[in-house]
Amino acid sequence: MEVKLDKQYPLDVDAQRAWQLLCDLKAVAGCMPGAQITEQLGEGSYKGAVKVKVGPAVAQFAGQVDVLETVAAERKMVLRGKGADKGGSSASMDLTAVISEDPNNPAHCILNGSAAVIVNGKFAQFGGRMMVQVSDMILTQFVENFRQTALSLPAPAGAGTGAIASAGTGVDTAAGAAVSAEAAAPVQGAAPQVASELNGLAIFWALVKSWFSGLFGKRA
Repeated sequence: MEVKLDKQYPLDVDAQRAWQLLCDLKAVAGCMPGAQITEQLGEGSYKGAVKVKVGPAVAQFAGQVDVLETVAAERKMVLRGKGADKGGSSASMDLTAVISEDPNNPAHCILNGSAAVIVNGKFAQFGGRMMVQVSDMILTQFVENFRQTALSLPAPAGAGTGAIASAGTGVDTAAGAAVSAEAAAPVQGAAPQVASELNGLAIFWALVKSWFSGLFGKRA
């Protein structure tokens, strides 16, 4: 079964820091609950794992992520991921992620993502609509972790406006430079607390709600 996703997430962080984070695949994996990079196989190729917890039971999926294309001028990255569990279920995903500047606020950006996901085995029985809802739930949590992590990175040089303001108002140049340096100093933000495994109960509940919605919808 194939599911296609096309999402846009506004972020209150500048495009430069968001792109810097996106280029660090290990850090990006750390933003996904339960995911981690376990080994680098070569240039742009990594082994990884994802843990899913349902009550006391924990399942682990092993897989591989490959960076197919990186276009710095467009802040664009194309990834391919695939994985499987011991029960024979498998999934693969082709993802294109683009960081674009917010035209209304240069201090903000937009994370654009389009993906084609193919699932086989027990996951395919949930159906396309359920898989989209579950994916939305997981991606929302990932984007929030991504946002927090990007905000904790040092602010880009020249981000301050103190020097520019002083030049136009006659304020002492040294004072303006001090303000600019302070604004460009590293942002000491706290790293997000990411769960060590995906919350399978939350995923299960999303599936149950979707199933009931579809059931009553058909009856109506």
